[in-house]
Amino acid sequence: MKKYRSLRQAAGFTLVELMIAMLLGLIVVGGAVSVFLAGQNTYTTNTALADVQENSRVAFEMLMQDLRAAGLTGCDNAAPVANVLQDQDTQWYANFGNAVHGYTGSQTDPAVTTGTALGQRVTGTDSVQILSANDAGLSIKTYDKNSAQFTLNQPSPLVPGDIIVVCDPTHTAITQVTGPSSASSTNVEVVSNTGNTVYPGNCSKGLGFPPVCTPNGNQYVFQSNSQIIKLQAHDWYIGYNSAGTKSLFRGSVNTHSSNTSAPAISDEMVRDVTDMQLRYHVQGEARFKTADLVADWSRVDAVQATLTLESTNKRASTAQQAISRKFTATATIRNRVN
Repeated sequence: MKKYRSLRQAAGFTLVELMIAMLLGLIVVGGAVSVFLAGQNTYTTNTALADVQENSRVAFEMLMQDLRAAGLTGCDNAAPVANVLQDQDTQWYANFGNAVHGYTGSQTDPAVTTGTALGQRVTGTDSVQILSANDAGLSIKTYDKNSAQFTLNQPSPLVPGDIIVVCDPTHTAITQVTGPSSASSTNVEVVSNTGNTVYPGNCSKGLGFPPVCTPNGNQYVFQSNSQIIKLQAHDWYIGYNSAGTKSLFRGSVNTHSSNTSAPAISDEMVRDVTDMQLRYHVQGEARFKTADLVADWSRVDAVQATLTLESTNKRASTAQQAISRKFTATATIRNRVN
């Protein structure tokens, strides 16, 4: 006998049951989407934080290295420096007595223009100038004090306009290369005479201490195996980059420019560094102080830098803004501590 199911048995799900099932499905999907979005936001935030931390590490590595080397001559002696450069009082890169010199955000830094154009210093941010010998030295074979000519043991990359540190275990001098007129891979001669062929030029060819600004000056004879090291002059500051945001810049003096002010060549070092505040420790004092309170820069033996960085992703935070963090590090100037 053929059996038939009841109409109720063949009816399937009711509308209420379907709506409940859809609601439960939406809750599950919504939960999954919420977990996905939370994970995505966490990933974005962590990536932005890692970006900020990595940029801060790079920025401090370069800045601290420069600060620690301020005033180093390359021969590790404690002798006074015979500086025969002209215009030491007007050109920031010529005064080795101020091997480190800072400026608050309200002070004018002579090495860089404050403004809103590309590479210009951001108003209200600190800057610092650092002078030292770089880490590439040349060995002297002979030195003729009468012609002011050094003959080296190896080919010289130095050209007229370069400022050099000449030193031995007991004496240090700073002078500017005036010749020869061109350099080649076989050139082993360097001249540092007086005259107006380069700027700022030398007031004397005599490299003895104390320096005497006459053509012959106070003579000193550097012996064989003395060192010649190129002087590096850097100015660290916060400036505007090509993207319209802010970066940590390093200016390097250009003594080969036809402009007698020898402007700095600015290089963008780390992007998205928005602020730099600097404090200085003076020998014999207990606390760090701002640049406007430092009376004698030759007694500064440590620098504390606080950098503010923000993420490259400008919508990385939960508020859809860039993530910003401050980091602080302290550098001790090596040749000014016992």
